Amino acid sequence: MAIVTGANRGIGKAIATRLASDGFTVAMIARNSDALALVEQEISEAGGQSSSHICDLADCEGFANTIGSIVEQYGRLDVLVNNAGMTKDGLMLRMSLEDFDAVVNVNLRAVFAGCKAAARPMMKGRWGRIINITSVTGISGNAGQANYASAKAGIVGLTKTIAKEFGSKAITANAIAPGYIETDMTASLGEEIRKGVEKMVPLRRYGQSEEIAGAVSYLASDDAGYVTGQVLVVDGGLTC
Repeated sequence: MAIVTGANRGIGKAIATRLASDGFTVAMIARNSDALALVEQEISEAGGQSSSHICDLADCEGFANTIGSIVEQYGRLDVLVNNAGMTKDGLMLRMSLEDFDAVVNVNLRAVFAGCKAAARPMMKGRWGRIINITSVTGISGNAGQANYASAKAGIVGLTKTIAKEFGSKAITANAIAPGYIETDMTASLGEEIRKGVEKMVPLRRYGQSEEIAGAVSYLASDDAGYVTGQVLVVDGGLTC
C-alpha cells in the first residue's frame, strides 16, 4: 500500500490516482476532507482502492501518528510519497523568521517525520520506496523564496542520507524535482508571465501533473529497484 500527502489536488492528486491505477491501495493525506472525498470517488469509479486521512502536516507528531494508524489499518507500508508543501514567498530582507520557520516546518521537518515513521514498517516488510517531492528551486535557488528553496534543498540531503542508511534493508529513497507544472497556482499567473516562463523552458511548455505522477510510478516500481539516492529532475530542460 502507498501513502501520498497533499493528495487533494494538483500533483498529489495525480500521484494518488496513478498509484491506484498501478494496483496500490492508496492512503491519501491532506487537510481538505471534501476535496479528498472527491479524489477517493474518482479512484473508486476507475476501479482503484483508496482511503482519506485528514492531517495538518504543520503538526509533525500528528503526521507521524497518522502514518502509524494507517499502517495499523493495512498491516504494511510499501510506498511513501511526501508531496505536500506550502509557500510564504518574500525577499529575504523582508521575510520574517515566522514565515521562514512555517515553510521549513511543513516542507522539510514534516518530510523527516514522515520518513522516520515509515522506516520501521518498511524495514519489517524488507521492502520500501520513499519518494520525496523537492523542486528545481531546491537545486538552483529562486529570488523571493529563501524559505522554500532552503526546505527543498534540505529534502535532497535528507533523501540521500535515507538512501545510505536504509539501502541494506531493501528500502530505496529518491527525490523528484519538478519544474513549472500546470497547477491551480500556475494557472492564475498572468499571460505575460506564462509566456515568459514557456520561453525559458527548452520544451516550450509547462509540465503536467500526470508527468510527475509517471516519474513517481517508475520510482515506486520493481523496475527502479537499483535506483536510490537520486534526484530525478522533471522540468522540460529548464535546469539543463
